[in-house]
Amino acid sequence: MAASPVRDDLLAALRAELAAIEPARRCCRAAERAGLGAAAEGRARTPVLGRLAVRLDDGRPAAAFDWAAAAVHCRTAYLRGALLAHGSLSVSTAGTHLELVVDRDELDTLGARLAEMGFPAGARIRRGRAVLTWKDSERILDLLRHVGASRVTLEIEARLVGRTLHGHMNRVVNAEHANLRRAVAAAHRQLVDIEALEQRGALDRLPRQTRRVAHARRRSPEATFSELAHNLDLSRGQVQRAFERIGSAALHGEAE
Repeated sequence: MAASPVRDDLLAALRAELAAIEPARRCCRAAERAGLGAAAEGRARTPVLGRLAVRLDDGRPAAAFDWAAAAVHCRTAYLRGALLAHGSLSVSTAGTHLELVVDRDELDTLGARLAEMGFPAGARIRRGRAVLTWKDSERILDLLRHVGASRVTLEIEARLVGRTLHGHMNRVVNAEHANLRRAVAAAHRQLVDIEALEQRGALDRLPRQTRRVAHARRRSPEATFSELAHNLDLSRGQVQRAFERIGSAALHGEAE
């Protein structure tokens, strides 16, 4: 399945931002290069990673990265390299999704390192490759901040806010639509009751205030109880009780 343009744009922005970070320490440069893995050995998937690998190459033979002895800043640089080389990021209506796709023999080691850094991930095998996955938006944002992706973090937060607002607006519109349907159905039922009472000659035997409410409903079929109450200088409760009396009279023949 082809990747969506939105996902591609976000992932490209993430790679560009992380690749633009210049580690100040030589040890961090070596750590980030180690995190890049094959991408640092001339097998970069994108020109951005290829150029980064060249910038990080200090001409010395690459040494195995000693995670246990590494300082926090070096571990962060290593993780940034791993995200650059193996990361995939998307934000959609289904949620925020960050994953690392690595060789199967790297799964346990990388998963343990991430957990030690405070970013435990779900692990699975997909089409022969190991996949480490995060689906919690807050944890993903914390991870991206940690490796220096501040601009992409802000972009994700903006998208999440937009998604929340969109969902809220949909709920409000749906609720208002449901309320409108109920109001229209109630007004129609009230008009039917009023017409039935008038045909039986029972409308005029209702109390004066109830008759006023009935006539107001005929003049304004779409008005709410609050609007009718305002127009008649009554309380909303008085209008509601008037319609209850009209409904009872129409159903049971009671007009008093």
